[in-house]
Amino acid sequence: EWALDFPHLMLRYRAARRKNGTLDTRAEPLTQTDRNGQLARPIAPLANFTARRDNWVTRPILQAVVGIAADVELPRYHTTTFSQRAALDPPRINAEGKARGRKAVVYATCFVDYNQPSTGAAALAVLAQQGVETEVVYPVCCGMPQLEQGNIEEVAHRAERVSAELLPYIDAGYDVVTLTASCGLMFKFEWPLILPESENVKRLSAATSDICEYVVDIAKAVGLSGELHPVQGGITAHMACHARAQNMGAKSAEMLRLIPNTKVDIVERCSGHGGTFGIMTETRPLAVKIGRPAARQVAQKQNETLCSDCPLACKHIAQTISDEHLETAPGVAEHPIEIFARANGLA
Repeated sequence: EWALDFPHLMLRYRAARRKNGTLDTRAEPLTQTDRNGQLARPIAPLANFTARRDNWVTRPILQAVVGIAADVELPRYHTTTFSQRAALDPPRINAEGKARGRKAVVYATCFVDYNQPSTGAAALAVLAQQGVETEVVYPVCCGMPQLEQGNIEEVAHRAERVSAELLPYIDAGYDVVTLTASCGLMFKFEWPLILPESENVKRLSAATSDICEYVVDIAKAVGLSGELHPVQGGITAHMACHARAQNMGAKSAEMLRLIPNTKVDIVERCSGHGGTFGIMTETRPLAVKIGRPAARQVAQKQNETLCSDCPLACKHIAQTISDEHLETAPGVAEHPIEIFARANGLA
């Protein structure tokens, strides 16, 4: 039996092709998430209108010029980032929370900061209810999009910068919490592989938890504050590849199962999205084909709510279910912490 690490084998292949100049880099502009987010933020309504799937004028142009498949549903942008909102309206900490005394620095992630601030707001609300003091920090994207393109030097640069900015919080007794599975994987495993001699990276890796992992740890250590209410219609929790690669167990499903009288099912098949792989014209058909079994499993669960540790995987599965008219399409598709926040009565 062969014990091959295929993801890292593919990464080495891409890095080698990048070095010798034979790698197709047409998707690279899409990996500049911070630049794209900052450019789109002031004109978010226009950017979102242009990117709408049913915009028959602009989407064919995007496909022809940029290579983004015209049929893929793209993330939306917001005029105010999650980190800006958190600074303007920080959550009120529950002084009676069972986890009072804990402190967590929340790494916003590029996707939550620019595209899905509701995930960050839900995380802060849940932690505040438990009595956890939080700070939101976002120096720069973790570099997962660059890693997929084999740009190891850029990933190393980002690892050095982010770890240096988070280290003072670790020294002050803060835990580090990430809001998406990809960033958690980068902090815990990928950065230490790329910079094995960096003490900053080692310390950051040891201090990092996924948001669902962190809530489960609080529940096990001291119990949860607040009353949890059932989620009607059942939940299907998709275990994203980057969550499984963290070797932490099905923490999102474990967290959701703390909600009483709520059906929680798990689907552990790859969504097929793979970052730019799921949106570029050349690779999107294969991304849909790979993700089709996961979409069928989700539909077969017949639950009203779908969630995933990876927001892009969640969107990809939900669109596949809708496009292929599979039975029992979920009415809600979001991050597990958002579902958990609502079950706590937190808007």
